[in-house]
Amino acid sequence: MARGDLYEATADGTVSYVDIGLYDSPEYGSVYIVDAEKPAVIDTGLGTHVDVILNALERVGISPTELHAIVPTHVHLDHAGGAGYLAEECPNADVYCYESGAPFLLDPTSLWKGTQAVIGPRIVHYVEPKPVPEERLVPISDGEVISLGDQRLITHHAPGHAFHQAVFEHPASNGIFVADAAGINTPRIDGVRYCSPPSDFDLEQCLEDIELLRSLNPEQLYYGHFGAVETDGMLEEFAEQQMGWVEQVKEKRATLSDDEAVVEFFAERADTIGIWDERHARGEEQLNVRGVLEYLDAKAEYTGRRKL
Repeated sequence: MARGDLYEATADGTVSYVDIGLYDSPEYGSVYIVDAEKPAVIDTGLGTHVDVILNALERVGISPTELHAIVPTHVHLDHAGGAGYLAEECPNADVYCYESGAPFLLDPTSLWKGTQAVIGPRIVHYVEPKPVPEERLVPISDGEVISLGDQRLITHHAPGHAFHQAVFEHPASNGIFVADAAGINTPRIDGVRYCSPPSDFDLEQCLEDIELLRSLNPEQLYYGHFGAVETDGMLEEFAEQQMGWVEQVKEKRATLSDDEAVVEFFAERADTIGIWDERHARGEEQLNVRGVLEYLDAKAEYTGRRKL
């Protein structure tokens, strides 16, 4: 359970994933390799993880020049921060990104500034993302198919976590690369965890995304955080987690003096302290609380306008 550990997600080795050691926390960040006629990498982690990915590709038997597709599920830097770096190392691979996120890979300036503003002390793990060359960036839309020769990825827009998020159905394994649309799977804690970072978190849309995933009836969920798991009960559990988490934050907000007190209340009690790196565990909880608070404010503003 360490940076660089490689796992098979399918019995035939078609899909594998590597632990990239994200935020110095084992079993938190997954990057997937699809060993197809035209191989693909799903997500890239940060720019500091390219060496881990290249090593994993070599162990699977794929050279950098053989890689066909780099597919970030969304442009949050823990999923796409390495796209420009990996593209440099894999000169024949195009970068496929959902159309609303593609401009941020072409020019990541605002994405980098936004990340610096919200990520807190965990910024020490980051490097500024490199732009993806325009001629190698392929914007994709809902329902579009990425051909990998003998396999394919089907794009499904899932904007509850972020407006630029897509999930990718992989019919060959009856699995789905779920990005953050199915929550956070933490192998050393039973069950799935909530996920609600700013600034795009929307509970109702998250629940719609869960229904989308259920309608595709996958046997396996390929989590960005973390690993491949059987679908059985995971989506229903995540829906309950998301609704319960929002209610917890809402109730605590009603009893404490200000929003920063709410953020710190939950950060100090994060049950992942001791499971993940402590700085990461606290930072993740802070982001999740802020995302819910922003969602509650936006919902109250929308409801107020409707009443006028």
